[in-house]
Amino acid sequence: MAEHLIPPSTLHRWTVDLWRCAGSGEREAGLVADHLVAANLSGHDSHGVGMTPRYVRALLEGDLQLNRTVGIVADTGSLLTVDGHRGLGQSIGFQAMEIAVERARRHGVCVMGLRNAHHIGRVGHWAEQAVAGGMVSIHFTNAVSSPPMVAPYGGAQARFLTNPFTVGIRGPGGDPIVLDFATSAIAHGKVRVAYNRKVEVPPSCLIDAEGRPTCDPAVMFEPEEGPRGALVTFAAHKGYALAMICELLAAALIGGPTTRPQTMTMKSAIWNNMLALVFDPARLGSLGTYEMEARAFIDWVRSAPLSGEIDSILMPGDPERRCRKARADGVPIDSGTLAQLDEAAQMIARAKGRSPGPLSANVGTS
Repeated sequence: MAEHLIPPSTLHRWTVDLWRCAGSGEREAGLVADHLVAANLSGHDSHGVGMTPRYVRALLEGDLQLNRTVGIVADTGSLLTVDGHRGLGQSIGFQAMEIAVERARRHGVCVMGLRNAHHIGRVGHWAEQAVAGGMVSIHFTNAVSSPPMVAPYGGAQARFLTNPFTVGIRGPGGDPIVLDFATSAIAHGKVRVAYNRKVEVPPSCLIDAEGRPTCDPAVMFEPEEGPRGALVTFAAHKGYALAMICELLAAALIGGPTTRPQTMTMKSAIWNNMLALVFDPARLGSLGTYEMEARAFIDWVRSAPLSGEIDSILMPGDPERRCRKARADGVPIDSGTLAQLDEAAQMIARAKGRSPGPLSANVGTS
């Protein structure tokens, strides 16, 4: 399938215009565009502008809310819970992390629960925000949508979502080291990208509606009604166990919904809940030796002879930095996703009487 190269600035401007037409304020529209385009630039098309059509459907269905401000539910200084009031996650996540970083700067540590946000996107983005503020952060995240997407270890039917685990810490030289992975074998968005591109997913990622292994992404999207396939967890029982911990810490513990039939009442919306542990590494008293020790360890790890599978030993966060350089002049968008984005603009035009027009008017082909 053809891929169309769109300059990041064009993609950003179109996304801002779309959400302004939808009713977002300038700041909110900018935060959404910043986040989604950054995900594409980082190589995570699963969490990039391709999510826009689903967000638009959630808005028009009355679930996603615009221009929301986080509300503090519980507050003891260094521990707090905030509610996103079902607002756009790219704005709600930014607001919540601003609070968490400020509290960690004041108290040395902040344990922050964020509940009831619409899809907060690539959680590594929030770890990078914390690192940019001089902090270390650890994130447990769950998601609630309909239908569920991931089967428990040993199960033949989905029961929860991709529940990511994320850590951000400054690396030697200042670049953030960011661990950010779904507890499923691959992210659901990557299955969507494969489906739109009409290619298979890697082996050992999916099961069909009868629990049999498959590489066909269509099992997650077809039929629209009735039994579907499911993702499996990474590393068998280990990924499953971590997914369960994310569900309990990120949602049940802070008063957010877990994934079960009673909470899966939406059609297109995705609710995220997140528990973030944010702390000031300077308060540990060893920041002076951290740079030297971290650099020495990383150099030692990278000195291992290569097996031939990859061209160099990378640190968490390196693939994203490589991709940002490679995509600096153009973000590839497949034809299927591009058509969906054009349709999202038409949906906004029909509902709001204005739109940024089709994104396809701004493309080249590779």
